[in-house]
Amino acid sequence: MSDVPAGPQAAWIGALLPIAFGYLCGALPFGLWVGRLFRGVDVRTLGSGNLGATNVYRTLGPGLGILTLVLDALKGALPVALAGRLPGAHALPGGVETASILAGLAAVCGHMWTFLAGFRGGKGVATSAGVLLALHPPAFGIFALVFVLTVAITRFISLGSILGSLAFAVALAWWSPGGVRSLRFVCGAVLALLVVARHRDNVRRLLRGEERRFALKGSKS
Repeated sequence: MSDVPAGPQAAWIGALLPIAFGYLCGALPFGLWVGRLFRGVDVRTLGSGNLGATNVYRTLGPGLGILTLVLDALKGALPVALAGRLPGAHALPGGVETASILAGLAAVCGHMWTFLAGFRGGKGVATSAGVLLALHPPAFGIFALVFVLTVAITRFISLGSILGSLAFAVALAWWSPGGVRSLRFVCGAVLALLVVARHRDNVRRLLRGEERRFALKGSKS
C-alpha cells in the first residue's frame, strides 16, 4: 500500500489504521463459527461459554479445538505482520514496530471483546501467542515452553496460560533494547495483564482446588 505524506495527519492515520485493522481481525469469532459450521451449535451455550480454543476442544472435540487454536493464533499474527504496510505506518514514532504493536494489542482486544458475538470472546491466549510469534519469536518460544511444561506437569490450561504470559513479558524485557522501557516490553506487559485478568475466575477455582484439569481427549457434544 502507498504511504501518505508525513505530518500530524499521517501520524493519526498511522495509529488508527493498525488499531482498526487489528481489532477487526481479532474480532473474527472463529470459535463461534467453527461450532455453527461443523456442529450446528453455539459454543457460548456449552462448557464455560468461552469462545476460545480450550472450550471448543473440550466441548466439540480435539479436531475443532485445534482448528480454532490455529485460526485464533493467525488473527493475532497477521495484523502484526501486515501493519507496516498500512498507510501512515512509517509516520508513527517508532515506525513499523509501533504500528505492529498497536495492531497486535488491538487484535487481542478484538478477540476478547468481539462486536460480532455480543462483545463476548475468548481469553486471548492463542491470539497473544500469534502476536508474539510475529513480533518476537524468541519470546513466543519462552511462552510455549513454560505453557507446555506447566500443562504437562499440572494439567491446568489456565495456570499454563498465566505463567506463560508472565514469562513472555519477562522475556521481552530481557531481549528488547531498552529493557522495561521498550515498547515491546510494554506490549508484553499489557498482554500479560489482559490474559491474567481474563483468567481471574480460573485463579479463584485454582485456589479452591476446583479448577478442571485438561484431558487430551475432548468430549464431543
